[in-house]
Amino acid sequence: MSKDEYGVLLYYKYASIPDLNSLFSFYHSNCNSLGLLGRVRLSPNGVNVTVGGLLSALEKHIEAVKSNSLFEGTDFKLASCHHPFNDRVALECGFTSLSIRVVKELVTFSSHPLLKAPEVSNAGRHLSAFEFHSVLQSAGQFTKNGRPTDDKQLVLLDARNLYETRIGKFHAPSVETLDPGVRQYSDLPSWIDDNSEQLRGKRVLMYCTGGIRCEMASAYIRSKGAGFENVFQLFGGIQRYLEQFPDGGFFRGKNFVFDHRISVGSSDTNIMGTCLICGSSFDDYSSRCRCAHCRMLVLICDSCQKHHKDIGSIPSVEDSEPEAVLDQRDLKTLFSDSILSSQLPSRYGNVPPRKLRILCLHGFRQNASSFKGRSASLAKKLKSIAELVFVDAPHELPFIYQSCMKSNSSCPPSSEHAPPPENCRRKYAWLVAPDFCGKSEADWKIADQPFDPLQYQGQIDGFDVSVAYLKKVFSEQGPFDGILGFSQGAAMAALLCAQGDRLKGGIDFRFVILCSGFALPLADFEQQSLNRPSLHIFGSDPGKDRQITSHTSRYLASRFEDGCSVIVEHEFGHIIPTRSPYIDDIKDFLQRFL
Repeated sequence: MSKDEYGVLLYYKYASIPDLNSLFSFYHSNCNSLGLLGRVRLSPNGVNVTVGGLLSALEKHIEAVKSNSLFEGTDFKLASCHHPFNDRVALECGFTSLSIRVVKELVTFSSHPLLKAPEVSNAGRHLSAFEFHSVLQSAGQFTKNGRPTDDKQLVLLDARNLYETRIGKFHAPSVETLDPGVRQYSDLPSWIDDNSEQLRGKRVLMYCTGGIRCEMASAYIRSKGAGFENVFQLFGGIQRYLEQFPDGGFFRGKNFVFDHRISVGSSDTNIMGTCLICGSSFDDYSSRCRCAHCRMLVLICDSCQKHHKDIGSIPSVEDSEPEAVLDQRDLKTLFSDSILSSQLPSRYGNVPPRKLRILCLHGFRQNASSFKGRSASLAKKLKSIAELVFVDAPHELPFIYQSCMKSNSSCPPSSEHAPPPENCRRKYAWLVAPDFCGKSEADWKIADQPFDPLQYQGQIDGFDVSVAYLKKVFSEQGPFDGILGFSQGAAMAALLCAQGDRLKGGIDFRFVILCSGFALPLADFEQQSLNRPSLHIFGSDPGKDRQITSHTSRYLASRFEDGCSVIVEHEFGHIIPTRSPYIDDIKDFLQRFL
């Protein structure tokens, strides 16, 4: 390689950084003096660097970095390439300037806003490119040194995003390959949670572009304990593997990279990708076509970009393929910098960014209509980021009125205590008392005792009926990103959280918002802590919520694992506050899931 050639340098290092300011100053001074452009990310736990410049300058940078003992053992991946010739691509990839930032995480590990990142020291064992290749080549055999080589127990796991795997991935005929098909890396932990049984007891071989994503992901798998110990990762990622095996080896297609090169291939010229519109072989992301719905890169060939032919009759992709993430509705929203939405047929229109869909569960003796009315201000203030969906609970309650309990002459005639003659809106509940017999034939009945503010503690039946009903709601009206529950609705939502994997596939949601919530004395709450992201909103001490006391709601919040709950206390009563700063706290919580 000529030192006057242009090149790209990638490296990362997980290490405890004692002085971030000093390291920031080093990168600012060194990269600027050498004319390097690109991205430098610093965190208390290490660095992640992708920069470009003359090869001679990049080599000087490597020497300067190596002089710091923090970077001992760092794998510097240096490659010669063409100078960025597409300004738009270079700009999007961050190669028109030098960007140095201090961040919380080197790579955003999870969209779960409260999930603690695993300890990278627990990451899977590194396999060199040659070792990785040998394992795939000799699948079906065992070796004495403990390397994973039993094809029946071997799983190949791709830790990259869907748009990356569309143009290239590993394929070993004797090895099961798992492609999570995630839109972004932060979705991978959820996929691992949902598919952990496919990994349990297996020897897992992981790979990604350069290695950094496997560090966290392998540590997360291993953190699950027994049955998840044997996790291995390709050291240096696909890039090092293709350097070792220039013919591609077991890798098919191209390696997507996050710089102006866009992708790097082997001597094998076979194309894996296909145009999303016409289905022709195509793997060039240089046009930067994106789905307007989720902003993910998509493959649209040059011809279809010019003519948009048959765009209205694109068939849905096979269910067995990860491309199913883009359904018929999504395809209608495709556009890119080079395919402006105004150029598409007008019948498709412009689709706004996706909002969170939140299922709202009302309180005891309420209904969807009344809860929707009471939550109108909340819905209005969240309308740009969330859609609230309201449903009635399945247990219909009789109407109750209170008769005069006093025997003195001041008690008006009983006729004045009769309920209104016209029918009122039906009232419902998610949970009922053990002696509940259902709605009686009569519309109204007299309460058999004065109102008991602690009656909610005895409403512990009817959960199974409500679960079956909600499964139907999720099937017919879902999917939903989260559940918002008020009072008894919050107790119901918390019980759903306590079910864990038992409701997987029937009632799936990412978070809960529990307003004036309480925990019921049921085994599900007594036996385990809950790890669902949760926002708890309730009145503060002394508070004015006369139905659900603050210590009751605070106890519910304590049932969620440390780091999984956010608490918002307000000075009002049995309501959901929508003025600042409370609405800002609610928006901050929801923004993490967008």
